[in-house]
Amino acid sequence: MAPQVFFHCYPTALGHCGVAWTERGIVGSQLPEESASATRDRMRVRFPAGREVVDFGDLPGAVRHACEGVRALLEGEARDLLEVELDDSALAPFDREVLALTRRIPVGQTLTYGEVAARVGQPGAARAVGRAEGHNPFAPIVPCHRVMGAPSAGKAANLTGFSAAGGVVTKLKILAIEARATGQQAGEQQDLF
Repeated sequence: MAPQVFFHCYPTALGHCGVAWTERGIVGSQLPEESASATRDRMRVRFPAGREVVDFGDLPGAVRHACEGVRALLEGEARDLLEVELDDSALAPFDREVLALTRRIPVGQTLTYGEVAARVGQPGAARAVGRAEGHNPFAPIVPCHRVMGAPSAGKAANLTGFSAAGGVVTKLKILAIEARATGQQAGEQQDLF
């Protein structure tokens, strides 16, 4: 029998985020939506058997800590959130490897899909990396917003789609917040290595 899933919706500087967990750890996180009801609806679609925990004080300590970390990140603190324990057991091995590498991209730095593919030992798998990032169940704890398409003629980076409310505009907002947190101008994020 599958463990009971719980979820909580909470406000951040960019909108309302959500987090879902079982006794094994966090199984999902939701990028900011404009309203609490939009986040709640999204969480109910993602976790139809999930039970909502409304009161922040009723959350397990590790879940409260994750919410506080996401809030701090979106308010402009250079937080990597690596201490947040995730249950990624439902992910395919390739996706797990891609998201583990993505999670280690420091605040204020970015990689392309091709660079992530090369670093997981599959240099021709940029599209598969894009798919894994697009299905990231842990955003923004796993910062898929720090991964983008390769530069094209006249552009510094190819800002492909983003699943948060506001799409690429939200991705740019998060990157700008992180750039300021690390003393950079937006668009000056440094490569990982």
